Amino acid sequence: MTLLAEHLRVWAGASAGRQAIAETVAALARASTDLAEIVADGPLAGELGRVIGASEDGDGQKALDVRANDLFLDHLRAAPVAAVASEEMPEAIELRGASPIAVALDPLDGSNNIDIDAPMGSLFTLLPSERQDDPRLPFVATGDRQLAAGFVLYGPHTVLMLTLGEGVQAFTLDRRTREFRLTRPLVRIPEARREYAINAANARHWPLPIRAFVEECIAGAAGPRGVDYNTRWLGCVVAEAYRVLLRGGIYLYPGDARPGYERGRLRLVYEANPIALLLEQAGGTATDGFTPILEIPPRSLHQRVPLIFGSHDKVSRVVQMHLERVPDAGQRPLFGARGLFRS
Repeated sequence: MTLLAEHLRVWAGASAGRQAIAETVAALARASTDLAEIVADGPLAGELGRVIGASEDGDGQKALDVRANDLFLDHLRAAPVAAVASEEMPEAIELRGASPIAVALDPLDGSNNIDIDAPMGSLFTLLPSERQDDPRLPFVATGDRQLAAGFVLYGPHTVLMLTLGEGVQAFTLDRRTREFRLTRPLVRIPEARREYAINAANARHWPLPIRAFVEECIAGAAGPRGVDYNTRWLGCVVAEAYRVLLRGGIYLYPGDARPGYERGRLRLVYEANPIALLLEQAGGTATDGFTPILEIPPRSLHQRVPLIFGSHDKVSRVVQMHLERVPDAGQRPLFGARGLFRS
């Protein structure tokens, strides 16, 4: 099996620009290898789930959140990276100002899963730094300017999903050698799969198009989609993205009526954008319901965005419902005054 290092070397060739991208991806892979060992040790590595600070989402910053952020920063300092933006830092910081790459990342997605031994991950995107004086400037670019993107999933095995703009490759960590090996050379999202992922506990807050789509799935073979569906929810968007990339289906985290969730919960720059690039490179789609994720201009580093991604057939149905604005609540059986979803 091809090693990640060899894959990057062949892809980069003699191009200085590609070599900088390859060096940065390699640094991110080394950081994730270190993090995978900590995650695998669980309580043996300390109180990883201990809350040590506040966070915007109200869940609290965990000890492992901070350790993960420090790990990635340590490894990126040796790479050709001008600036780094992280979910764990209020502002972007400068590393090597004259370097060609800027990195945005979520060092640890799914930190609420730490103490229950459930999936967690890391997300990253590489952007051109353009040698800006302000380290924030590279990160207020639309997602279609990404140079590379990927995520690492820490589960029963550790896997790196990577796109360098030429499809999506999956690399599995060989724990004996601490090297990632290519295990899926070209990932393509299957169509017509019968799975959807959404946090149904928030159903009463969803906008009508989302409720209408989920109603179609719940109706199963007796409904307009004509087939029965299974629902999934893992509490880790990296794990959800990995499943969708391999098995198809759809993931939905819409904006909703809760205070502070009007524009969703996931961050555009370092969560939605890298996932959207991976999905599109694998033949899928990612949207906020109206606009492709990669076309949304960030207004701020930590901007939130509704995120819907998956196989094209299902995502296009959700977009259609948003654009048509769906019939009024009383016109659909489950949305009537005595229905499951009361408006």
